Amino acid sequence: MARTTVLGRLTWRVATVAAVRDETPTARTIALDAPGWPGHLAGQHVDVRLTAPDGYSTQRSYSIASAPRGDRLELTVESLPDGEVSPYLTRVLSVGDPLELRGPIGGWFVWRPEAPEPVQLVAGGSGAVPLMAMIRSRAAGAAPFRLLYSARDPEAVLYRDELRGASQDGSGVDVTYAYTRRVPEGWPRPPGRVDAGLLAETAWAPELVPACYVCGPTGFVETVADLLVAAGHDPARIRTERFGPGGGRP
Repeated sequence: MARTTVLGRLTWRVATVAAVRDETPTARTIALDAPGWPGHLAGQHVDVRLTAPDGYSTQRSYSIASAPRGDRLELTVESLPDGEVSPYLTRVLSVGDPLELRGPIGGWFVWRPEAPEPVQLVAGGSGAVPLMAMIRSRAAGAAPFRLLYSARDPEAVLYRDELRGASQDGSGVDVTYAYTRRVPEGWPRPPGRVDAGLLAETAWAPELVPACYVCGPTGFVETVADLLVAAGHDPARIRTERFGPGGGRP
């Protein structure tokens, strides 16, 4: 099992694209075969490097979406209109292509399957990626999970079918959606952001001392973390991962 990594000790490795699948109109999951992959923990990420024929090189960080599974790992990438790396990964990269990786990286924003306490996940947009790795790493009968997923509209939700199955099979994963711009027909709540009322209605109570993981854009993460603290959750049990408009993780 992967441990906390020190970036300076990591080396680049070449993985091969084994499969690709579209998750939404703008997001794609890339399955990679990475020989010698050391394993990872749910919540860790990798650096991806692209090098042009003229030698120009650029890199971005992306969260790992898959549970540990031998030499195979998955990344889910959201294409950014002005992105330098994400358009290539989501529109050009094909099965059989090589891709340079460095990782796994990170030791704070991780979940270990042996942890017994209930888990509260709060995702904003593509912040669902590392949280999905946690759900996928969870064995049946393990600590119960709740996911509160904020998305622009139903079409922007990643892993929709898989999350529906996880929440309906009685395995202990409960999923709630908050749509900020457009809701499905007949949805019980109008469009809106995650607020104190929604958290009180859907999240684990502070008395249960859940482990909380919040991931998404910086403003979203800061707001949700403040709401959790205001509701009585222990700040030491709230772990956050944030990303900005410039691209990269998740």
